Amino acid sequence: MKKIYNPSPDQWEELLKRPTQTVADIEGTVAEIFADVKKNGDAAIKKYTERFDKVAIENTLVSEDEIERELLRIAEPMKQAIQVAADNIFRFHEAQKTERVEVETYLGVTCWQEKRPIEKVGLYIPGGTAPLFSTILMLAIPAKIAGCKEVVLCTPPDKEGYVHPAILYAAKLCGVTKIFKVGGIQAVAAMTFGTETVPKVYKIFGPGNQFVTVAKQLATKHGVAIDMPAGPSELLVVADDTANPIYVASDLLSQAEHGKDSQVILVSTSKDLIEKTEVEVALQLGNLPRKEIATVAIENSKMIYVETDQIALDLINEYGPEHFIVCVEDEDFYVDNIANAGSVFIGNFTPESAGDYASGTNHTLPTNGYAKNYSGVNLDTFMKSMTFQKITEQGLHSLGPVIEMMADAEGLQAHKSAVSLRLIEENKLK
Repeated sequence: MKKIYNPSPDQWEELLKRPTQTVADIEGTVAEIFADVKKNGDAAIKKYTERFDKVAIENTLVSEDEIERELLRIAEPMKQAIQVAADNIFRFHEAQKTERVEVETYLGVTCWQEKRPIEKVGLYIPGGTAPLFSTILMLAIPAKIAGCKEVVLCTPPDKEGYVHPAILYAAKLCGVTKIFKVGGIQAVAAMTFGTETVPKVYKIFGPGNQFVTVAKQLATKHGVAIDMPAGPSELLVVADDTANPIYVASDLLSQAEHGKDSQVILVSTSKDLIEKTEVEVALQLGNLPRKEIATVAIENSKMIYVETDQIALDLINEYGPEHFIVCVEDEDFYVDNIANAGSVFIGNFTPESAGDYASGTNHTLPTNGYAKNYSGVNLDTFMKSMTFQKITEQGLHSLGPVIEMMADAEGLQAHKSAVSLRLIEENKLK
């Protein structure tokens, strides 16, 4: 990890750049695949699955027989672990339900807001170097609580053409409607346009690499919503002398092992902590099965020393981390004043991996600085807020003149007439 000491604010933008390709480098490939899938449907899906996943698949829909067969491979302790995580995630997201909001805004004028589920949602679950079955819990559980009618899941097959049994178990546990062996750009395109077998959805959820991120952004140009532009994983730890460098190093590596394009950052007011953490990173890195991946990510990562907590906070808010770990003596300062972060983990005993799996919060979070303007996935992400209003005759008489005057001032005579004609007719009846 590169070590930087006391960078000036005019250096922060360059210093905090993510190790990602620009959209221009990727969008040509994405657009080409989208056009092919839109035109050729399942035939295009099959072609790209053979090209990218190195396996030929005739039927992308996972059958019930295959699901039942693969579930036999799941050990009981793993099932129990998934169930505990699912229960915690359900409990946290169930608590996010809100009641109908109703207000009489004016005499005889009642307005209210209610939430309705998005009927058809698509979940993208990465499966390449790591089968992220935990992401199914994070997405399918709130979809189920929200009441989404159709929950479609796409995930890449392995080299033998199968889906990891833990993915199938989690999907079945959470009530996923259909599971397809489709990955990458072609999966997002399939859920955007629909094919002979993959249904078209209204909103697409889930993380992925840079190609999947750009594919999701392109989907929005075709009338499909997305949860957020969630790309390569990232983590920022702020720590001082009260932090344990062993823990700090383990958290940095927990995100570095996600992918070569992941980024982790340590911000500290302690040079000693930085030095000790650097040693620990090297020691722990050598023992990781995914050492090769984590090593590349670590090379793209940084340890930054600053002199005060205020400078550290300003820098962190400028970065807007996906995951933010606070391991300092004055943790309230950061917790109370952080403005831009996807999810916050507080104290030496709160590893980021708790949120990734089983504490209850959602791990589908904004990356690449989008924490400045996006929330992480939550129950409302699967719902729409609809407004309603009802005006009584008395309400129309009281509010009508206001509407007429405003419409007339804007030169919209039909708007004014919609009120005036009602008032005239009602007066006739009297």
